[in-house]
Amino acid sequence: MPEWSSGVSWTPPEQQDAGGGGLSRRLVWSVVVGAAVVGVVVSLVVTLVVGRSGGGHKEPVAAGSSVTASESPTPSPSPLVEDTTTSSPSPSAPPAGYELLDDGEGFRIAVPEGWTRTTVPSQFGIDVVNYRSADSTHRLQIYQVQEESPQASFDLYLSDQTPKPAGFKKLALRTLDDGRFTGARLEYLADTIKGEPDVGTWHVYDERFVGQDGNIYAIAAYGPKSDGSEEQLTELTTALDWFCPPNTTCDPDPGTD
Repeated sequence: MPEWSSGVSWTPPEQQDAGGGGLSRRLVWSVVVGAAVVGVVVSLVVTLVVGRSGGGHKEPVAAGSSVTASESPTPSPSPLVEDTTTSSPSPSAPPAGYELLDDGEGFRIAVPEGWTRTTVPSQFGIDVVNYRSADSTHRLQIYQVQEESPQASFDLYLSDQTPKPAGFKKLALRTLDDGRFTGARLEYLADTIKGEPDVGTWHVYDERFVGQDGNIYAIAAYGPKSDGSEEQLTELTTALDWFCPPNTTCDPDPGTD
């Protein structure tokens, strides 16, 4: 027979004493049960009041929950939003004494300040562009090469099929690959250069290379031999460092490759 947890035996209604002498069992049982219910209610009220009046202002925990006050979940920190805004790089300045130009033929190049520009029509690619010093004793020449490679272009130029300037003397032909350009550089001397003033012997660096767009270009630096080769080499390498072919996006600073 089931029993209450208080230890009082539960009597079926049909066996309870309904006589009028003293309190009936039903009445006694009602009193006992009522007291028990009141006790439970008081216990719950005390528990809630104590729980809410603590110094930590803890929220009550739902019945059956395994979470204790010390295990109360704390709010997760808001995820940090990484600032991905970056400023667009600005082109660095070329070396002192040089200016960065967007040429009319579409390429970018750095040339000595104050040099003047002329062009000559070409049978292939862009026009031949010349930049000259004020006294015309120094020149940078830029053009597009028709042959399939820099080496093939020089093979044709150095062959007997191609006329050379008077007093032409080959000094060196070097294959170059500096990580930015693949090509070859011809160094030579000449007594005269067509259309240019008489400066004595000319010293020339002529570099033909594969541009970032896959086309073959040439940049040649001319100057008097009496000035020494360093000046022409600096003019050539500076122009090359900043050269960007037409319709091509290049690094704003050649040092960022």
